[in-house]
Amino acid sequence: MTPMSLRNGRSVAAALGLALAMLLVLIGLNPTLSAFTATVSNSSNTAGTATYFTCAAAATADKTALFAYPLNDADGSSSATDISGNRANGAYQGGMSSQQIPPIACPRDPGGAYVLNGSSSYVYAPTAYNNPTTFTEEVWFKTTSAGGTIMGFGSQRTGESPSNDRKIYMDTNGQVHFAIYQPGAAKQILTSPKSYADGQWHLVDATLSPTAGTRLYLDGVLVDSSSSATTPQAYTGYWRIGYDKLRDWTNANPYFTGSMRYAAVYSTALTQEQINNHYTAGR
Repeated sequence: MTPMSLRNGRSVAAALGLALAMLLVLIGLNPTLSAFTATVSNSSNTAGTATYFTCAAAATADKTALFAYPLNDADGSSSATDISGNRANGAYQGGMSSQQIPPIACPRDPGGAYVLNGSSSYVYAPTAYNNPTTFTEEVWFKTTSAGGTIMGFGSQRTGESPSNDRKIYMDTNGQVHFAIYQPGAAKQILTSPKSYADGQWHLVDATLSPTAGTRLYLDGVLVDSSSSATTPQAYTGYWRIGYDKLRDWTNANPYFTGSMRYAAVYSTALTQEQINNHYTAGR
């Protein structure tokens, strides 16, 4: 090897050593050159923290739903599809009309919202139940027209039910109520402290059990309760959504005017945690 070749080799080795030293310094000062972490954030999507991603998943998770109607059937449908697994399809009265204008409750679920016209629109479940005493009623609703039956239990499938209680309804001030006829104590009524006829989507849950009494939740929050209202009127009847006789409770229009999504009745009194999870699934 000539002296010139030796000097060139030493120069190349020195340059490589200097470059390696600089790289090590950079890595020590800025470790993100060798590894990284990432956080995905979206303020309009709660899926990252939600127990359930969709309202359909929430409605069918604990297997206690008597029926669960997404109310997203096609325009003109006569049957309200039941996703509970019980094959308890409901029946649309007054025609089915749907709307998909955002924002919409349960935005990660397919289909639109059921539009109730305030004069003929409602749904009934087909199965007759003998005196249910433990249950949860649940539905998403939106309205700017104060008044109307939201959900309830009546002695008839259609028309005005002579016997009707276990009723969620809105009065002419837009306040939401949950009411039962308790033998020996007459009407037992829970009341929301504010109006919900504000054109926004809301989730209402009403629960009854012989041990805990009645509870009314709006948007996952307990707004009223009664530990003494434990026994509803005893009769065989049908679950109704959007209409039934209301003059026994208020002078408001008995028909609901507005939109609805995901109506369900459960054979258990859902817990606060379960109701919170259902609310989060629809946001």
